[in-house]
Amino acid sequence: MTLGEHLRELRSRLLRAVIALLVGGIVGYIVFPYVLELLIAPYCSALETLGADVAAEPGDARECRLYGLTPLEPFSVRIKTSLVIGLFVGGPVIFYQLWRFITPGLTKRERRYALPFVALSQIMFALGIGFAYLIIPQGLRILLFLGGDQIEPFLSANAYLTFFLTMSVAFGLVFELPLVLIFLAMVGIVKADMLRRARPYAIVIMVVAAAFITPTTDAVTLFFMAGPMLLFYELSILAAWLIERSRRRRAL
Repeated sequence: MTLGEHLRELRSRLLRAVIALLVGGIVGYIVFPYVLELLIAPYCSALETLGADVAAEPGDARECRLYGLTPLEPFSVRIKTSLVIGLFVGGPVIFYQLWRFITPGLTKRERRYALPFVALSQIMFALGIGFAYLIIPQGLRILLFLGGDQIEPFLSANAYLTFFLTMSVAFGLVFELPLVLIFLAMVGIVKADMLRRARPYAIVIMVVAAAFITPTTDAVTLFFMAGPMLLFYELSILAAWLIERSRRRRAL
């Protein structure tokens, strides 16, 4: 394909991905009232623990409620949440368009992995979001407790949902790391030996990245972010080695 043909192909794939995102966003906008309670559950859980720890008197529990500080805030948080839901709902189409864009550079055998790639991409993204949902309360408890008794948690809807959605998408993308490395191994860009030699640098980069992604200052949350990245990196080395061994056998 010429450069112009590549650009037209990219435009076509991006357009389809954007349409999928918008359709998913419309679904997200409709279901937003139903999922809001699920989204603020980690905040409620953190407040319950915080209230039990620092309440002056029995029954002095923190009220689980988010606040809109500007007239447009309820609408803006609904749009943000809808787009993230749209990213998840439209994920299969988006991942498929990505795969179809790069398949001309793959062999006929490697193109057969399109459906498994799309399915695994969606599954890993969902697992990342689910993992984030489990550890966000831990991070919130630490963040909200750092100020002590004199600082009452008073989170706006925009502040909390931006924090929650950012963390969820970050974990979802982290869980895509093994698929990215396996794909690079499939097309011959990286090899198992190369990944092994780069392991010390990769560890430092992943820990630093985890420190930037996680806004908390505790080692537990940092471990929960960096731990899966390190595990996925090791699994990717194993997968790259298996791919190379399979290619050597086919070449005999």
